Parts: sequence; C-alpha cells; structure tokens
Amino acid sequence: MQPTLPSRREFLKQGSGVIIGALVFSSGPIALLAPSKVWALELSSLDEATGKSLLKFARHLYPHDTMEDAVYAMVVKALDKDAADGNVKKLLVEGVAALDHAAGGDWIGKSPDRQLVAVKALDGTPFFAKVRGTCVVSLYDNPLAYAHFGYEGSSWEKGGYLHRGFNDLTWLPHPPADASPRPVHAGA
Repeated sequence: MQPTLPSRREFLKQGSGVIIGALVFSSGPIALLAPSKVWALELSSLDEATGKSLLKFARHLYPHDTMEDAVYAMVVKALDKDAADGNVKKLLVEGVAALDHAAGGDWIGKSPDRQLVAVKALDGTPFFAKVRGTCVVSLYDNPLAYAHFGYEGSSWEKGGYLHRGFNDLTWLPHPPADASPRPVHAGA
C-alpha cells in the first residue's frame, strides 16, 4: 500500500512556506560568507506571510540598518522550529494577527513608523516576549551576526585574547588620555 501524499491545498494548509530574499550589502562581511546573493528559508510550521511578519517584527525589536535580512531569518527559522508545538504556533499566528489589528490592518504593508506603533502596542504580551527572547539567541549567536559585527568568535582555543586582539577595538573612538589612571611601574 502506497502512502498518500497531501494535495497542494492540504500542504499549504499545514502552514509551510518559503521566504526568499537577496543580500543588499553585496560587499559586506556577510556577502563574503554567502555562496550566493540570494537566500531562502523553508518554513515547516508557519506560512510565508507569518514568517515575513516575524522577520520584520524582529527587525523592529533589534534594529540594525546595515544587517542583512538573512541574519534576521535565523530568528524566523528558530520560531518556525518552535511552532511545531501547536501552542507556540497559535501564539505566533495570533501575535501577527494582533499586529495587523493594532496597525488597522495589513501591518507589514504599513510605513515603518506605523509598524513601530503597533509593535509598541504589543509590548508586554506573551507574543512579544517569545519573539524578543528568541531574537536574543538566534539573532546574535550565529556566524552571520559575528561577521556583521566583526566578532572573531571564541578565543579560548587560540590562546585567549591577551596577545590576540585585546586592544584592537576599532569601532569606538579612542578615549582621552585622562580617562584612565597612569600606569604604575614596579620600582618607580
């Protein structure tokens, strides 16, 4: 007896979808890691519209103007995995519906300012907390984010930071000389 495959309609009803994007900053550090300028994220629990809304929501929670959507897609990937649990899926789908309601309909189609008003309206809800908590780990603990921020990864395996990058901070201005006490030399 052969297993029956679901029809396209049944397959789509199950919530699967795909989010496709392209790298905008084609000369940035992420582009150097990527094998292609186009990326895709296959969803197994959520539909495409929910996935896109979650990606945009994550971008509002942790905005980095020059960070590629491909990095934010890591958040959606983790949320999609969590949505295999029906309760989490319901929370996410209802949360996106609440965004639409707070925006007066079609949240993702609104201006960024109007989207932000709707995001703030959901602050304190379980949906907001779930996405924010997932962002902290999924957005910042991956090689694409490391490349974006210039983090070289763990240094323990390479002998530590003391002789390997301890003083190579390039993204902050140099502090004034009077910001630190003068070093005391032995015997002085």
